Amino acid sequence: MSAAQTQQRAFLDEMRWRGQLHQCTDEAGLEKHLSGGVRRAYAGFDPTADSLTIGNLVTIMALARFQRAGHAPVALMGGGTGLIGDPSGKSAERQLMTAETVAKNVASIERIFDRILDFSGSGPTRATMVNNIDWLGKLGYLEALRDIGKHFSVNMMIQKDSVRDRLHNRDQGISYTEFSYMILQSYDYLHLFREQGVTLQLGGSDQWGNIVGGCDLVRRIVPAPGNESFGFTWPLVTKADGGKFGKTETGAIWLTKERTSPYAYYQFWLNSADADVVRFLKTFTFLPQDEIAALEEKVKTEPGAREAQRTLAREATRIVHGESEMQQAESAGKALFSGDIAGLSASLLDEVFASAPTVRLPKARLEGDGASLVDLLVEIQAVASKREAKEFLANGSISVNGQKAGAEHKLKASDLLHGSVIALRRGKKNWHVTRWE
Repeated sequence: MSAAQTQQRAFLDEMRWRGQLHQCTDEAGLEKHLSGGVRRAYAGFDPTADSLTIGNLVTIMALARFQRAGHAPVALMGGGTGLIGDPSGKSAERQLMTAETVAKNVASIERIFDRILDFSGSGPTRATMVNNIDWLGKLGYLEALRDIGKHFSVNMMIQKDSVRDRLHNRDQGISYTEFSYMILQSYDYLHLFREQGVTLQLGGSDQWGNIVGGCDLVRRIVPAPGNESFGFTWPLVTKADGGKFGKTETGAIWLTKERTSPYAYYQFWLNSADADVVRFLKTFTFLPQDEIAALEEKVKTEPGAREAQRTLAREATRIVHGESEMQQAESAGKALFSGDIAGLSASLLDEVFASAPTVRLPKARLEGDGASLVDLLVEIQAVASKREAKEFLANGSISVNGQKAGAEHKLKASDLLHGSVIALRRGKKNWHVTRWE
């Protein structure tokens, strides 16, 4: 077996080691298939919003690993299926979006892939992006019923988890529109098999029924022996404590900075629990096995150093947002920890203190002798009383913009950062932001 064949076949070994191989239509057959040359695999992304979340990142990373193994990934934008809605994992009917909204979401989502997949050049492993509205939009209803629908058994379809769960829910049920989603996704596979030579579909475990449906449609319509097609899934990402992965107090973690800033994205990974961090390193980075094994050992022997979490935060942020944004996010985090915040830009300052208690005050109070820090600490509820404020100030526990302050300190206009902010810290973690207008 040549070096290229060994690399191409190693894709499955890589996914197994990373815990990313859950179900496969024919594992032995797929392994042999991948060693036979450059293959094409696709995964779909429905544009339910103008961005994707870190749950979708698992799929993008899988396509990237496929490409790095010497194959060609195809990213499918659901401009057509997005008009219908996938019932998988949903307990209620989706709100249908307009064609204009779906098209706008597709255009916004496409930029996410450029940092992770290689679309450059003209070689056989170049990534491609397609939109299923281009063929589903031309598909007639009678044609769909005659040429596609006849190959699907309703008895089989209602046994799929995504459909069965909804059928048993008397309050919600499932519409014929969402019930038909499986047929459309299966047709995507058939179309890509015929037009682009795609022979593998990838997806999360909640997509297993749709993926098997696609393989079955290819087998039924395309004559043997040229109808070999495969599918496999990975397990959905969970947290060891049973909490919802990819959710924070402020909402979902997104892959575009307009929705989740690089700083917030970095902090999300930095706060990973010891019980989760190794799995996250395997899933959300390209680090090799030996490096992750070394970090896993550090989690056991030096958990307080949190080296695995810092590495995860750096690598994951670099992959999605780039080197420059990663370095800024890391610097902002260090500044917040050390208290040396004076050098942060106005935008980073806003991000760093987005969740800190904030009060707005008239800038006129900073004129003349200035504002008494003792009085202000009580006013903004950083302390319970003036006596407590004086005690904290006396023992050096209060800082103004990172600089320790004494009991007689008066806040003045010269203390303003970017002409409007003064940040007060009590101890090491309790920040209070004052905005002066």
